[in-house]
Amino acid sequence: MVPEALLILLLALGAGAAMPAGAVFARFDELHPDWLSTEWRHFIVAFGGGALISAIALVLVPDGTARLAPPAAALSFAAGGVTFFALDIWLNRMKSAAGQLVAMLSDFVPEAIALGAAFAAGESTGLLLAFLIALQNLPEGFNAFEELAHAGRLAQSTVLTAFCAMALLGPASALAGYYWLGHYPQVMGVLLLFASGGILYLVFEDIAPQARLENAWMPALGAVAGFLIGLVGSMLAG
Repeated sequence: MVPEALLILLLALGAGAAMPAGAVFARFDELHPDWLSTEWRHFIVAFGGGALISAIALVLVPDGTARLAPPAAALSFAAGGVTFFALDIWLNRMKSAAGQLVAMLSDFVPEAIALGAAFAAGESTGLLLAFLIALQNLPEGFNAFEELAHAGRLAQSTVLTAFCAMALLGPASALAGYYWLGHYPQVMGVLLLFASGGILYLVFEDIAPQARLENAWMPALGAVAGFLIGLVGSMLAG
């Protein structure tokens, strides 16, 4: 039987590896631009948004509110939204090409910590959370790589290296949650709801507008598909 700490490390690494995998997929799309239609590109973006919302609705918010009183839960959620709003404004003013990388880390690191904490608390949501993180990281990696490549400020090899380095933060964050934060349920509740507020802001500020496409219906179905897979995973885990 695989030791629990090793299992957590492998799950977090696998979930994080979805980011460079998405980048490789985007690189292939650049080399062969005709194989994927515009509508399917928007489908991929919307799919990531649906997966993010499913993580909020099915894991992060339920687990977070179970650990906190209503005032603390509301404050934590609001603080996450406001913080991501301020971060978005700062990155826009800086005109940084690394904005997409920061955005991905902003939801990946708290979720990886929550993954480790779930195992520490003996909960059944750890495997589901790893699945949902991978599900959202793949289209996020695809979308972020394409945006950074089109910006032209960083070499594509540099972007791909950065994505691989970011993937390694997953195991470190998950082990921190397992060995440390998992023993502080209220701190974890604050972290989960903070991440939820921030992710919800990102979905409606960044992902949903990019997914919109006139006279096309596949992007909206992509959001449904992303949430549906999260829903099925949640039911199976339960």
